[in-house]
Amino acid sequence: MSRVLSETACPGCELQGACTERREAPWAIAPAVGMGRRTGDTGHADPSGGISSMEHHLVTGFAAGLQVLQIGSRESAFVHAISSAGVVFAITRACSQGELKSCSCDPKKKGSAKDSKGHFDWGGCSDNIDYGVRFARAFVDAKERKGKDARALMNLHNNRAGRKAVKRFLKQECKCHGVSGSCTLRTCWLAMADFRKTGDYLWKKYNGAIQVVMNQDGTGFTVANKRFKKPTKNDLVYFESSPDYCIRDRDVGSLGTAGRVCNQTSRGMDSCEVMCCGRGYDTSRVSRMTKCECKFHWCCAVRCQDCLEVVDIHTCKAPKTAGWISRT
Repeated sequence: MSRVLSETACPGCELQGACTERREAPWAIAPAVGMGRRTGDTGHADPSGGISSMEHHLVTGFAAGLQVLQIGSRESAFVHAISSAGVVFAITRACSQGELKSCSCDPKKKGSAKDSKGHFDWGGCSDNIDYGVRFARAFVDAKERKGKDARALMNLHNNRAGRKAVKRFLKQECKCHGVSGSCTLRTCWLAMADFRKTGDYLWKKYNGAIQVVMNQDGTGFTVANKRFKKPTKNDLVYFESSPDYCIRDRDVGSLGTAGRVCNQTSRGMDSCEVMCCGRGYDTSRVSRMTKCECKFHWCCAVRCQDCLEVVDIHTCKAPKTAGWISRT
């Protein structure tokens, strides 16, 4: 990973110090992968019980693997946006925690300022999100900037939308000083919101992603359907319709969902209704050993009994045609 950073992000890098941190940045960025995956795995099912085709595509698309990202679909748009956002969040957090040598708290947040509640002093450690945004732009966009095709433009747009989403939820936090917390003096700082807010926001943008086509001179894109509005810098865009991830398709790298374990009681994206794409599911009863009746013994051990537990396992039914689909 450090080699990728030094060879890819640093040529022409506008971010001072990025190359010198090739040993530190990879592990600072690593949490972004987990944040993006957790966001993609979280249920957003329709509370009324209806399941949209978009939810089918996203939950089964993530299961299909990296090959599906070769398609310029809305799922790929979401993955690029949430990954770019994750890098911004991880690097900014690492700066605030003193884990990177070339950045720290936001140096611009000094002295006094004024807001709707009156005057306050900048203090504490404001998240240096501008540094995080610049680093993410240099790191994530490096490969795309080498290309001039439609897919490169699409990825650059969605990467930027992800970065902007993190900055959107930057909030001012303050601490009051004075007799009994009278707030005669305030110390304030800027802090990023929980990454879940960014994920939820980008999820809504995924649902409202706009299909586009390249313009005539190849320098940008326009909406594929003239009835839809032109995408803003905050919107996600895509070129290709999503394949059917519910079935096995060798060409798009989809493994399908036949045989996948699903949750019968869930209303989220791990539910049998979503995961099995309406095909139904099989239930098998299995026995397994678990730890039970655990007790703490002074001092200092926890002793448990081995108990036999009988549980129901639900797995998605296979489609009537269970073989691989190939377009060749």
